[in-house]
Amino acid sequence: MRLATLRHQGAERVGALTSGEEIALLPIACGDLVEIVQGGQEALSHLRTILPDLRERIPLEETSLLPPLRRFRRDILCAGWNYWDHFEEGRGRRDGQEVPRPEHPTFFTKSPDTVIGPRDPIAFDPKLSAKWDYEAELALVVGKTGRSIPAAKAMGHVFGFLLANDISQRDLQRVHGGQWLKGKSIDATMPIGPWIVTADELDWREVQLQCLVNGELRQDAPTKLMAFPLSVLIEELSFGMTLRAGDLLLTGTPAGVGNARTPPLFLQADDEVIVRGTGLGELRNRVLETNLHGEAGVN
Repeated sequence: MRLATLRHQGAERVGALTSGEEIALLPIACGDLVEIVQGGQEALSHLRTILPDLRERIPLEETSLLPPLRRFRRDILCAGWNYWDHFEEGRGRRDGQEVPRPEHPTFFTKSPDTVIGPRDPIAFDPKLSAKWDYEAELALVVGKTGRSIPAAKAMGHVFGFLLANDISQRDLQRVHGGQWLKGKSIDATMPIGPWIVTADELDWREVQLQCLVNGELRQDAPTKLMAFPLSVLIEELSFGMTLRAGDLLLTGTPAGVGNARTPPLFLQADDEVIVRGTGLGELRNRVLETNLHGEAGVN
């Protein structure tokens, strides 16, 4: 199933995309997508049963799509350097913060306040950062709570998949001790969506990720090139640490980011950024100049 969150007649609703490119609105009693995710296979079975009889339907092109997930119990979980070509393209460009190729996945988190919808404007403030970059990523939604999950059972804990654009401020990413939280957590900068594709309908290894800026193809790579496959990410991230149903995990970006180009190509106001993935739809967002710095005295 493809499950989306949308605004309809002034209210948030959850819908399922049909083969006719319509969205069938689910009964309000089904709850939001977080509740459906937490309901697991029982909730999905119920939706599949009632879907043919749902009569309230909207053409996809007329919908106002919201981020599929709107409630988060924790920061968004992320894997960095999970494509070796991306790790290698950054050599010599990390402002003196060079590291050897990691032997285990690299994890970090980012604020839920970064999240925007698949068609919303990306906030941009040149006074905050001079190096705004794009990162096309496959993201997954945890569907079953667990701790120290073995790799052999890891995919049984995945509810589904969606796209994310992990907009990053490279100078902020370097200046605060080399950790990534600050340079990845600026408000209203990360589109996700456009919907969640349930795990039974998508082979994550067969997704071709693409990012285009103003029509120019910047990133283009298959997810099978991940340095650490999803089962390993889940096993290592959950080692001694509980992952809960509804958690969102970004799984890394391939080569082609703006910071690694010669000369670097960073985002500017009014750029259009598109992220696509096989079977996952697309994110289409315009960069919008926004006052994010306020009256702060930070230089």
